[in-house]
Amino acid sequence: MPDPAPIPLRPALHAEDTLLARLLDGTYPPGSTLPAERELAVSLGVTRPTLREALQRLGRDGLLDIRQGKPTRVLHPHEGGLRVLAHLSRHGELGGMVPDLLDLRAALLPHWVAQTAAREPQPLRDHLATPPAESDDADLPRIFTTFDWTFQTLAAHGSGNALAPLLLGAFAEVYARAGAIYFGDPHRRERSREHYRALHAALPLGGIAAGQVARSTSLDSLHLWEARHV
Repeated sequence: MPDPAPIPLRPALHAEDTLLARLLDGTYPPGSTLPAERELAVSLGVTRPTLREALQRLGRDGLLDIRQGKPTRVLHPHEGGLRVLAHLSRHGELGGMVPDLLDLRAALLPHWVAQTAAREPQPLRDHLATPPAESDDADLPRIFTTFDWTFQTLAAHGSGNALAPLLLGAFAEVYARAGAIYFGDPHRRERSREHYRALHAALPLGGIAAGQVARSTSLDSLHLWEARHV
Protein backbone atom coordinates (compact mmCIF):
# COMPACT_ATOMS: atom_id res chain seq x y z
CA MET A 1 0.00 0.00 0.00
CA PRO A 2 1.50 3.39 -0.92
CA ASP A 3 2.24 5.89 1.84
CA PRO A 4 -0.51 8.47 2.32
CA ALA A 5 0.11 11.84 0.74
CA PRO A 6 1.36 14.46 3.22
CA ILE A 7 -1.29 16.81 4.52
CA PRO A 8 -0.79 20.23 2.87
CA LEU A 9 -0.03 23.12 5.19
CA ARG A 10 -2.56 25.89 5.69
CA PRO A 11 -1.71 28.90 3.49
CA ALA A 12 -0.39 30.92 6.45
CA LEU A 13 1.75 28.02 7.68
CA HIS A 14 3.00 27.40 4.14
CA ALA A 15 3.95 31.06 3.84
CA GLU A 16 5.60 31.01 7.26
CA ASP A 17 7.59 27.86 6.50
CA THR A 18 8.70 29.14 3.09
CA LEU A 19 9.73 32.48 4.52
CA LEU A 20 11.69 30.79 7.30
CA ALA A 21 13.48 28.66 4.70
CA ARG A 22 14.45 31.85 2.86
CA LEU A 23 15.72 33.43 6.07
CA LEU A 24 17.88 30.37 6.76
CA ASP A 25 19.28 29.93 3.25
CA GLY A 26 20.34 33.57 2.99
CA THR A 27 17.75 34.71 0.47
CA TYR A 28 16.88 37.38 3.02
CA PRO A 29 20.06 37.75 5.13
CA PRO A 30 20.18 39.24 8.64
CA GLY A 31 19.98 43.04 8.53
CA SER A 32 18.21 43.14 5.17
CA THR A 33 14.59 44.17 4.66
CA LEU A 34 11.85 42.04 3.18
CA PRO A 35 10.26 42.98 -0.15
CA ALA A 36 7.05 44.99 -0.08
CA GLU A 37 4.00 43.04 1.08
CA ARG A 38 2.38 42.95 -2.36
CA GLU A 39 5.53 41.58 -4.02
CA LEU A 40 6.17 39.08 -1.23
CA ALA A 41 2.58 37.83 -1.22
CA VAL A 42 2.73 37.20 -4.97
CA SER A 43 6.03 35.31 -4.67
CA LEU A 44 4.52 33.08 -1.98
CA GLY A 45 1.19 32.61 -3.75
CA VAL A 46 -0.88 33.88 -0.81
CA THR A 47 -3.08 36.85 -0.06
CA ARG A 48 -1.76 39.85 1.83
CA PRO A 49 -3.83 39.08 4.98
CA THR A 50 -2.40 35.55 4.94
CA LEU A 51 1.10 36.96 4.51
CA ARG A 52 0.59 39.32 7.45
CA GLU A 53 -0.41 36.38 9.65
CA ALA A 54 2.80 34.56 8.71
CA LEU A 55 4.91 37.68 9.28
CA GLN A 56 3.39 38.27 12.70
CA ARG A 57 4.20 34.70 13.75
CA LEU A 58 7.81 35.04 12.62
CA GLY A 59 7.98 38.39 14.36
CA ARG A 60 6.77 36.86 17.63
CA ASP A 61 9.47 34.20 17.25
CA GLY A 62 12.13 36.90 17.08
CA LEU A 63 13.04 36.37 13.43
CA LEU A 64 11.67 39.64 12.08
CA ASP A 65 11.54 43.20 13.37
CA ILE A 66 8.11 44.50 12.37
CA ARG A 67 7.33 48.16 12.92
CA GLN A 68 4.32 49.94 11.55
CA GLY A 69 5.17 52.23 8.66
CA LYS A 70 8.69 50.84 8.26
CA PRO A 71 10.12 47.99 6.16
CA THR A 72 10.26 44.64 7.92
CA ARG A 73 13.86 43.95 8.95
CA VAL A 74 15.37 40.46 9.08
CA LEU A 75 16.99 39.45 12.38
CA HIS A 76 19.59 36.73 12.87
CA PRO A 77 18.02 33.22 12.58
CA HIS A 78 19.54 32.25 15.93
CA GLU A 79 17.06 34.64 17.53
CA GLY A 80 14.30 32.23 16.50
CA GLY A 81 15.40 29.61 19.00
CA LEU A 82 13.44 26.37 18.99
CA ARG A 83 11.25 27.54 16.11
CA VAL A 84 14.29 27.39 13.83
CA LEU A 85 15.38 24.04 15.27
CA ALA A 86 11.95 22.52 14.60
CA HIS A 87 12.07 23.77 11.00
CA LEU A 88 15.51 22.25 10.44
CA SER A 89 14.36 18.93 11.87
CA ARG A 90 11.34 18.79 9.57
CA HIS A 91 13.52 19.42 6.53
CA GLY A 92 16.06 16.71 7.29
CA GLU A 93 18.85 19.01 8.42
CA LEU A 94 19.03 17.83 12.04
CA GLY A 95 21.85 15.28 11.88
CA GLY A 96 24.55 17.87 12.52
CA MET A 97 22.71 19.07 15.62
CA VAL A 98 22.43 15.66 17.30
CA PRO A 99 25.69 16.13 19.25
CA ASP A 100 24.48 19.50 20.50
CA LEU A 101 21.24 17.93 21.70
CA LEU A 102 23.19 15.15 23.42
CA ASP A 103 25.49 17.72 25.01
CA LEU A 104 22.51 19.70 26.31
CA ARG A 105 20.98 16.47 27.62
CA ALA A 106 24.21 15.70 29.50
CA ALA A 107 24.04 19.12 31.13
CA LEU A 108 20.42 18.91 32.30
CA LEU A 109 19.42 15.29 32.74
CA PRO A 110 21.85 14.34 35.55
CA HIS A 111 20.45 17.08 37.78
CA TRP A 112 16.88 16.00 37.11
CA VAL A 113 17.73 12.35 37.77
CA ALA A 114 19.53 13.27 41.01
CA GLN A 115 16.56 15.27 42.25
CA THR A 116 14.12 12.51 41.28
CA ALA A 117 16.23 9.92 43.11
CA ALA A 118 16.12 12.07 46.24
CA ARG A 119 12.39 12.74 46.05
CA GLU A 120 10.43 9.87 44.46
CA PRO A 121 12.47 7.48 42.33
CA GLN A 122 10.03 4.59 41.96
CA PRO A 123 8.09 5.65 38.83
CA LEU A 124 11.35 6.30 36.99
CA ARG A 125 12.89 3.05 38.27
CA ASP A 126 9.84 1.07 37.18
CA HIS A 127 10.11 2.51 33.68
CA LEU A 128 13.85 1.83 33.35
CA ALA A 129 13.34 -1.80 34.37
CA THR A 130 11.83 -2.72 31.00
CA PRO A 131 13.72 -1.18 28.06
CA PRO A 132 12.76 -2.33 24.54
CA ALA A 133 14.28 -5.63 23.46
CA GLU A 134 16.24 -5.93 20.24
CA SER A 135 14.20 -7.18 17.29
CA ASP A 136 13.85 -6.95 13.52
CA ASP A 137 10.99 -4.48 13.89
CA ALA A 138 11.61 -1.62 11.46
CA ASP A 139 9.90 0.65 13.97
CA LEU A 140 12.46 -0.09 16.71
CA PRO A 141 14.26 3.29 16.48
CA ARG A 142 10.96 5.07 17.10
CA ILE A 143 10.11 2.67 19.94
CA PHE A 144 13.47 3.40 21.58
CA THR A 145 12.99 7.13 21.06
CA THR A 146 9.61 6.97 22.81
CA PHE A 147 11.08 4.96 25.68
CA ASP A 148 13.97 7.40 26.12
CA TRP A 149 11.67 10.42 25.90
CA THR A 150 9.45 8.93 28.63
CA PHE A 151 12.56 8.39 30.75
CA GLN A 152 13.52 12.05 30.40
CA THR A 153 9.94 13.19 31.02
CA LEU A 154 9.70 11.17 34.25
CA ALA A 155 13.03 12.63 35.39
CA ALA A 156 11.92 16.18 34.57
CA HIS A 157 8.60 15.82 36.39
CA GLY A 158 10.15 13.91 39.28
CA SER A 159 12.78 16.59 39.85
CA GLY A 160 10.22 18.91 41.41
CA ASN A 161 11.44 21.79 39.24
CA ALA A 162 8.34 23.32 37.64
CA LEU A 163 10.36 24.62 34.68
CA ALA A 164 12.00 21.28 33.83
CA PRO A 165 8.97 19.70 32.08
CA LEU A 166 8.31 22.96 30.20
CA LEU A 167 11.90 23.16 29.00
CA LEU A 168 11.96 19.51 27.97
CA GLY A 169 8.58 19.76 26.24
CA ALA A 170 9.90 22.50 23.98
CA PHE A 171 12.21 19.89 22.40
CA ALA A 172 9.53 17.24 21.79
CA GLU A 173 9.29 17.61 18.00
CA VAL A 174 13.03 17.92 17.55
CA TYR A 175 13.84 15.00 19.82
CA ALA A 176 11.39 12.70 18.03
CA ARG A 177 13.37 13.20 14.83
CA ALA A 178 16.83 13.22 16.39
CA GLY A 179 16.06 10.08 18.39
CA ALA A 180 15.13 8.19 15.24
CA ILE A 181 18.57 9.04 13.86
CA TYR A 182 20.46 8.14 17.04
CA PHE A 183 18.62 4.90 17.79
CA GLY A 184 18.83 3.73 14.20
CA ASP A 185 22.14 2.08 15.11
CA PRO A 186 21.89 -1.28 16.97
CA HIS A 187 25.16 -0.68 18.83
CA ARG A 188 23.81 2.55 20.30
CA ARG A 189 20.58 0.78 21.23
CA GLU A 190 22.50 -1.93 23.10
CA ARG A 191 24.64 0.63 24.90
CA SER A 192 21.48 2.50 25.85
CA ARG A 193 20.10 -0.66 27.44
CA GLU A 194 23.28 -0.80 29.53
CA HIS A 195 22.71 2.84 30.50
CA TYR A 196 19.14 2.13 31.56
CA ARG A 197 20.25 -0.85 33.66
CA ALA A 198 22.95 1.25 35.35
CA LEU A 199 20.48 4.03 36.11
CA HIS A 200 17.91 1.53 37.38
CA ALA A 201 20.49 0.19 39.84
CA ALA A 202 21.70 3.66 40.91
CA LEU A 203 18.33 5.26 41.70
CA PRO A 204 17.91 3.57 45.13
CA LEU A 205 21.41 4.73 46.13
CA GLY A 206 20.36 8.37 46.35
CA GLY A 207 20.67 11.57 44.41
CA ILE A 208 24.45 11.91 44.25
CA ALA A 209 25.04 8.38 42.95
CA ALA A 210 22.13 8.53 40.48
CA GLY A 211 23.25 11.92 39.17
CA GLN A 212 26.80 10.70 38.63
CA VAL A 213 25.59 7.66 36.67
CA ALA A 214 23.22 9.83 34.61
CA ARG A 215 26.09 12.14 33.74
CA SER A 216 28.48 9.35 32.75
CA THR A 217 25.86 7.58 30.63
CA SER A 218 24.80 10.84 28.96
CA LEU A 219 28.39 11.67 28.07
CA ASP A 220 28.89 8.14 26.77
CA SER A 221 25.94 8.66 24.40
CA LEU A 222 27.64 11.79 23.09
CA HIS A 223 30.94 9.94 22.62
CA LEU A 224 29.15 7.12 20.80
CA TRP A 225 27.66 9.56 18.33
CA GLU A 226 30.95 11.38 17.78
CA ALA A 227 32.77 8.08 17.16
CA ARG A 228 30.28 6.85 14.55
CA HIS A 229 31.51 5.94 11.05
CA VAL A 230 29.55 7.61 8.26
